Amino acid sequence: MPTIEKDFRRSVVYQIYVKSFCDSNGDGLGDLPGITSKLDYLAHLGVDYLWLTPFYPSPQKDNGYDVSDYCAVDPRYGTMDDFDELVAAARERGIGIMLDMVLCHTSTEHEWFRRACSGEKRYQAYYILRDGRGSAGPGDPGEPPTNWECAFGGSAWEWEPRLGKWYLHMHDASQPDLDWTNPEVREACADVVRFWRERGVTGFRFDVINLISKPEVIEDVPGPGAACRSLVADGPHVHEYLRELVERSGIDGMITVGEMASTDLANCIRYTRPDDHELSMSFSFHHLKVDYAGGDKWALAEPDIPALREVLREWQEGMQAGGGWNALFWDNHDQPRAVTRFGGREGVGERGGSWDLVGKMLSTMSFLMKGTPYVFEGDELGMTNAGYDSIEKYDDVESKNAYSMLLGRGATQDEALRVVGERSRDNGRTPMQWTAGPGAGFTTGKPWLGVPANHEQVNAEAEVGVEGSMFEWYRSLIALRHTSDVVALGDVRFLDAGPAAPRVIAFERTLGEKRLVVACSFDDEPCELADLGADGMTVLLSNYDDDPIAGVLRPYEAVAWSR
Repeated sequence: MPTIEKDFRRSVVYQIYVKSFCDSNGDGLGDLPGITSKLDYLAHLGVDYLWLTPFYPSPQKDNGYDVSDYCAVDPRYGTMDDFDELVAAARERGIGIMLDMVLCHTSTEHEWFRRACSGEKRYQAYYILRDGRGSAGPGDPGEPPTNWECAFGGSAWEWEPRLGKWYLHMHDASQPDLDWTNPEVREACADVVRFWRERGVTGFRFDVINLISKPEVIEDVPGPGAACRSLVADGPHVHEYLRELVERSGIDGMITVGEMASTDLANCIRYTRPDDHELSMSFSFHHLKVDYAGGDKWALAEPDIPALREVLREWQEGMQAGGGWNALFWDNHDQPRAVTRFGGREGVGERGGSWDLVGKMLSTMSFLMKGTPYVFEGDELGMTNAGYDSIEKYDDVESKNAYSMLLGRGATQDEALRVVGERSRDNGRTPMQWTAGPGAGFTTGKPWLGVPANHEQVNAEAEVGVEGSMFEWYRSLIALRHTSDVVALGDVRFLDAGPAAPRVIAFERTLGEKRLVVACSFDDEPCELADLGADGMTVLLSNYDDDPIAGVLRPYEAVAWSR
């Protein structure tokens, strides 16, 4: 079998949300055999690695990120034999498998937590347990130990009568955080990673991994409380723990990426600098908060493109200066669809409308910046937000909690639904749109989550092999990432697009005598472009059918010039 040994700087990763990719048995849920059945499609697209979201046994309180057994396959997704077949079939096509490791917390149904609740002191030491404030004694919970809030709203502490303690959960109450100060926890997590590496897995994505090291002192924060993810991010021993995990599990040199919540540039340089032997690259999310009014995810605002430009510049140039490496992305299973978010609402499924232009512009920017591009399933088709017309159609716990919160703030049902419609994580979780037929070709049964109506226009069957389609645009970008040294390896520097182009982001890539200049407009009107030094250079690509106009960028236009 071919060995999967690829330079991550030249690679492209495709994220598969297993539950929504392809259902092989008609039960409405995506599964591992379904992925195997689509490997030729993925090989044709040209991707190098498939990142699979969790398919481990789980009560599904948080769509599989509440793991009850790290070293097994949930029967709803298939069997271990199905997994082994997928790994082998992908390898035959030169594609590696990356797995999602959720090692910050377990499910309350995990054996470790169940044994802790049954009274085993060894496993009680696996979790972060505290007495309540003002407790009158055993059996009296008192108040939560601190005023920390979890990511999904409400207290970050849950009372467990069987323990007679409160346990910390930075996410849902069904996801108790592991105590990484315990060496046995760290060894157990390394064992999990090693288990999958030995089954042929070639890369790993680590979920909220920068949250594993909690503050030395767990105490109240000033004011009414704060989301605890921001309080524990990049904790005092996180780099030490990561290096230990990499060494013990034997994954140094493999492609790895960390999801970094509420992180900063300095720490991400350390996470990804090769000499530190932690991770290959990191996800950061600052660029996806530029449409949060007042920093509130559930308060809508138009995207602030100058702020977006500055965030991208800081992380591109800053990671480069420090020797780190970025993971490049717009979408994932926790984000609304970027093509909708940044203006692609017109002409869905047709050439030339804002949907087509925005989708191609965003992918051009992502693929031509410095870092490793990630394609989320359906990006290559231009999949959009779900457009659900009632809260009952949503599945996501965070979205339902937010809807209730918005009503509590005084929003009408229509207003609350509009906000959820723009922000819900379910926007990225709708079934993959393979055909225009019932269930979008995802399943012969009833899909676990509703299929957007525009699947009749936006689907793989309508795009694969069709000149000018979104799919073929992505194929060309992936090929460029593989073949162009300046795109894969070149330095990056952001350029001033001029005062008449505040919604344009421009940058250059250079490698020796080679130079690439890129300009991407987020404006729905034409704008005058400053001199970017591209005169005499060849147009490498453009998302318009005709030649670019000198000194002007048209609505949502993306142009790259090369020398």
